[in-house]
Amino acid sequence: MTKADCFELGYITRPHGLDGRLAVVFDVDQPSLYQDVGAILLELKGQLVPYVVKSVQFMANKIVVKFEDINHIDQAEPLKGTKLFLPLEKLPELVEGQFYYHDLIGYEVHDLDEGYLGKVSLIYNLPGQDLLAVDHKGTEVMVPINDDIIKKIDHETKTVHTELPGGLLEVYLQP
Repeated sequence: MTKADCFELGYITRPHGLDGRLAVVFDVDQPSLYQDVGAILLELKGQLVPYVVKSVQFMANKIVVKFEDINHIDQAEPLKGTKLFLPLEKLPELVEGQFYYHDLIGYEVHDLDEGYLGKVSLIYNLPGQDLLAVDHKGTEVMVPINDDIIKKIDHETKTVHTELPGGLLEVYLQP
């Protein structure tokens, strides 16, 4: 299985206790949907390696995962910072108007005032704001992902309709 067949579920932050359990972050809207995940793919040396999940515990402000065959802190410590992946078919169904970020790669971006801007090349997940990277005439333009700017996403035509705030495009186009 390749990364193209998967989505990034989250990452391991650190060992939790001495018995091999790991504190993790599930970087998804509803982490509880992954309570009974069964197995998770860990990215180790650029390869996705499946690990059987024995348990997922949701504590006050963290998630603790116990993997089969990881039974001591010495086995857990090297996994710190490792990214977690699941196959795309494990994604929950969406309701009308919702979308997954990875679906937008390659979509055309059309602005109300500027017209065609380019295609989405990447999604940046930053702490304060998620951004669409749009290839606009050879220049990467960052478009904030929020309801004030992204007005509509049409999955049939693979188009993102925006209303950019005044001056945003010019910031990227000035020499």
